[in-house]
Amino acid sequence: MRNFKFSFAFLAMSLLAAGVACAQEKPAEPKSGMEGMQHQHHGGFMQEGMHHAVAKGVTLDAKVDAAAHTVTLRVGPMNLPPHTGHMQMPQPADQVWQVSFDGWLLAYHPRLVDATGNPVPGAVLHHTAFWNENRSDFLCPNKEEHIFGAGSEMTDWAEVPGYGYRVQKDDQIRIETMVYNPTATSYDKAYLEVVIPYQGAAENTPPRKNVYPAWMDVKACGNSSYDVPAGKSEKSGTVTVKYDGVLLGVGGHLHDYGRQIVLQDISRKETVATLDAQVNEKGQLESVPVKLFVQEGGFTFSAGDVLKTSATYDNPTGKLLHNGAMGIAVGYFVPTDDSKMPALRRKIVHIHEMAGKSHDH
Repeated sequence: MRNFKFSFAFLAMSLLAAGVACAQEKPAEPKSGMEGMQHQHHGGFMQEGMHHAVAKGVTLDAKVDAAAHTVTLRVGPMNLPPHTGHMQMPQPADQVWQVSFDGWLLAYHPRLVDATGNPVPGAVLHHTAFWNENRSDFLCPNKEEHIFGAGSEMTDWAEVPGYGYRVQKDDQIRIETMVYNPTATSYDKAYLEVVIPYQGAAENTPPRKNVYPAWMDVKACGNSSYDVPAGKSEKSGTVTVKYDGVLLGVGGHLHDYGRQIVLQDISRKETVATLDAQVNEKGQLESVPVKLFVQEGGFTFSAGDVLKTSATYDNPTGKLLHNGAMGIAVGYFVPTDDSKMPALRRKIVHIHEMAGKSHDH
């Protein structure tokens, strides 16, 4: 149970928390020599449509340790000068990890290191997001399936015993990474490293139950960011569940001045979870709680149920914060009939075809 709780604490608090900086930094002009070298981050979850200079020489190194049953993904090197916002910082191009086995991904352990393996503060990671290009999101088929993310707090995503995220050999996992450096220290040749324990499908061990990441967004199936007016405000959106199953638990994501996430099954007229944020005296977000349904066997959803996600903000700045908010309930869904889920498989759009395109189709 302790590991299970940590898993959802990660989802609720670390997937998007770094996005606060996006709303609060002032965009900077590109540095000289960077004009014409632009990279566009895609995906209707993080920073869709934002153009950045491309960081040169950043590659993905993937190592599979069959004896330890781990994959280590390493993105870098990245040079991070001090006091540099995410709009000014040259950003890594998206990388693609091609999975080399059939099985389940069990956990994600992110960290930042330098070339010698010494730790680099998580504060320089704006966000990273992993997308399975071979599968559609089960709630929003216009999107690729978003399987993992992290922000500056770099919280560990622990294993959920008995469950795993199913992958097939040659699945392509796109890794989007955005960095910045709000600190006074320069970090040269930094690397994002994510260790992923896995279980092979051919191993002489009991198979895992398949889980599907569930993203229930106040922007429904669109880009997650939206403007926050001054004072108190509420925004909500709906998605329709297409499969019978259970939600194992739910956490939430808000930005600064966010106060509450509410998830409702309006078809059944039931509140799934009310998540009250913890904020400091300035209204800045500190954490969002996690609600688990494990002891009850999960919260039951039926195909056709309409889920409503609502986010409440209280913005004390006296001004509108452009793209200053997100409101997302995040959990794991286990379908009643997993044999229906292969319908989520999608045709790959290779990275050379993606230039200038959104991944929301």
